[in-house]
Amino acid sequence: MSYSQEVYTRATEILERRRERANLEAQDRIDEVSEKLPEISTIQQKLAQIGLSISKVFLYSTDKQADIEKLMEESLALQEQKKVLLTKNGYSENALDVQYTCPACKDTGFIGSRRCKCHNEILKDIERSNLAKIAPIEDCTFDTFDVNYYPQQIMENSISPQEKAERIKESCRKYATAFTTASKNILFMGGTGLGKTHLSLAIANTVINRGFSVVYGTAQNILSDLQNENFGRDDNLRYYERAVLNCDLLILDDLGTEFKSAYTVACLYNIINSRLSAKLPTIISTNYTFDELEEKYDQRITSRIAGEYRPLILVGNDIRYIKE
Repeated sequence: MSYSQEVYTRATEILERRRERANLEAQDRIDEVSEKLPEISTIQQKLAQIGLSISKVFLYSTDKQADIEKLMEESLALQEQKKVLLTKNGYSENALDVQYTCPACKDTGFIGSRRCKCHNEILKDIERSNLAKIAPIEDCTFDTFDVNYYPQQIMENSISPQEKAERIKESCRKYATAFTTASKNILFMGGTGLGKTHLSLAIANTVINRGFSVVYGTAQNILSDLQNENFGRDDNLRYYERAVLNCDLLILDDLGTEFKSAYTVACLYNIINSRLSAKLPTIISTNYTFDELEEKYDQRITSRIAGEYRPLILVGNDIRYIKE
């Protein structure tokens, strides 16, 4: 599972703020309690002194075990005395402890060398938030993909557009729930407004929830940003080549709507070929038929798509007009 450096950096910042807040709040509680209960300060000082004494035992004592046991008994007695004082005066017995958002890792994000569950959740939330800024990911789920907008009339292959849409939806649901970085590539095809983007984002929804990184964007926006990055115009870019090539799942929406140039064609080929070589899955959606793609792009691109992508073709009428 490979997130961009930006995502990891933001997660680290969130964890750092959590630790800082927890420590500041703990110090505020200590100051408040110490003012009301001076005895608590005395106990805290004695406990700190015991900690120093234990360190000295390891260096200088001739009977380490006996001395440590004695100090531990004193520590436990003081801790019990502190609990009694706190509860007697309306505080919880742990009022002076640092209250971390995640007690398991103490807001470090790691338990030993293993990333904590809370850290993984932060990474998912950041990934989802990034995608939500450019696409209606919260609205595009498998449950909200309504096949009733597709015609029920049987086609030549003895299946209706509605039944075909249902099959494609369930196929996409299985793909998303079983997703790995070794999953197959998908090519969504069909006219405007048939749900290609909706299904792509529904897959992204599930894949992000399972802890994988997703880069989603239109071909126009992604190729434009990569061109600007290549020529050093890197202000306000949303997409960077490293993330596009290395994310766990790339979703390239609306292929064919981008401004065509020698650079965009070369860049598109590099994206498709590099991710195939790295065995990383890509989802492409397009309003074009395959014949139209062959007319628009050179054979290096179309042959790679034809040979390596599973086509899912939606048919029917533009759902957006039907809903209106």
